[in-house]
Amino acid sequence: MFLGESLISAGMVKALDIDRALEHQMEAGGMLGESLIALDILTVEQLDGFFNFAIPPVKTIEDTGLDEVFLMSLALKILSVYRMETASVISNEIKLPTSIVNKLLENARDRKLIESLGSADQGLSAEIRFKLSVAGREWVEAAMSQCQYVGPAPVPLTAYQIQTEKQSISRDQVDKKALSASLAHLSVPEDIHSQLGPAVNCARAILLYGDPGNGKTSIALALAGSFQQYIYVPYCIELNGQIINIYDPGIHTEVDVAQEGEGADSMRSRLRRSMTDHRWIRCRRPIAITGRELTLEMLDLNFDQYLKFYEAPLQVKATGGVFIIDDFGHQAASPDQILNRWVVPLERGFDYLTLHTGKKFPIRFDGLVVISTNLPPAQLLDIAMMRRIPYNLHIGAPDKEEYIRILETVCQTVGVKLSPEVVSFLMDDVYGAGKLPMARYHPKFILERVTARCRYQGTQVELTVDLAREATQHLYFQEEEGVETGSNRLG
Repeated sequence: MFLGESLISAGMVKALDIDRALEHQMEAGGMLGESLIALDILTVEQLDGFFNFAIPPVKTIEDTGLDEVFLMSLALKILSVYRMETASVISNEIKLPTSIVNKLLENARDRKLIESLGSADQGLSAEIRFKLSVAGREWVEAAMSQCQYVGPAPVPLTAYQIQTEKQSISRDQVDKKALSASLAHLSVPEDIHSQLGPAVNCARAILLYGDPGNGKTSIALALAGSFQQYIYVPYCIELNGQIINIYDPGIHTEVDVAQEGEGADSMRSRLRRSMTDHRWIRCRRPIAITGRELTLEMLDLNFDQYLKFYEAPLQVKATGGVFIIDDFGHQAASPDQILNRWVVPLERGFDYLTLHTGKKFPIRFDGLVVISTNLPPAQLLDIAMMRRIPYNLHIGAPDKEEYIRILETVCQTVGVKLSPEVVSFLMDDVYGAGKLPMARYHPKFILERVTARCRYQGTQVELTVDLAREATQHLYFQEEEGVETGSNRLG
């Protein structure tokens, strides 16, 4: 369906409006969406809302929501640090339109902070090159002493709060088909599968508990992949002149709109590129995962004393997505300390952070929290805290039939034949002998070691009883000669 038909279907315009816009497009050129806006048929906000809550473009310094001197200082730092001499090159780095950068450079020239070096090129597209004056170098030195951030312009905290509300994860409902697709590579019992859907759509908190090695972390990651919408993440945000870095390539996966489909999707991509505030990156819903390394300090702002700006805590970087706390109960901080830190965010949907100046401010807490533990929940949570975690699911060990199905699937993936003798050995001599309980990760663990052994020997990969015996010996410790522990050592 093309853009005009889609807008008509959504009830946002009439067929006559599209006809008018098409006539305008033929005369003025550009894209249909631009003509709809030029004719006042739709506003930028309406069209952006139709395109999955996209960010309206900035056309003036006032549109940025930032102080002009603040932006001019950032532009001059970019000019100084990266040796960027023209407005268009600075524009690409600061993520603001060239028209705004030209205004900032004009302001700097009026203050005698920069000097012209002449044209960078010949022809109609020629640009003026600039360099810092003596006064400009002093200005930059003073600005760097206050904050050494050099990069994309931030967005105001207020704008960030508004956008976070618009793209809340609670608005991205996961249906059974999407959830099944995200879990397809895992062995998940049907009763657990049927409970995960409502838990995900609740978008508050889920507790997954059970013995190690049975897929709790894999399930948590798969749940995160079941969300379909994209969101917009700012490079950084600004509050009272302080900069807080948000974007993290390790957590945020950027979506390249230039590679979207043809037809209406292609038009939508081009509109997004031309009508978007580039201080924001279009990303998949983020996934942040932390485990035993989690400390209380990691949940607060991290101020770099040298660089003089902040790094956002994990839960803020995970806003709009999924925050996974793995191996809960094994952190240096006690479970009570960590959970008490989360009472207000889980209950009210916002958190309080503190600047190094002592100023506290609220920030939206929006995301699906998944807590995974191999400890009994009764040891970790009291009744009051359980009330704040609406769903708790026990992920148990597989039974014999499920284990064999997993083993068959892994063997098929590797291209290895599974013999009845190997199955009997595992069921009778390994699990039946009480050496260790079954776990869902065991089949993959065994085949990885069998494959490594065969490749080392230069032989064709095959699963024999002898090779299975050698592989399973790595699943438990031998504390004394001839004495084997019965505990599952991985997970």
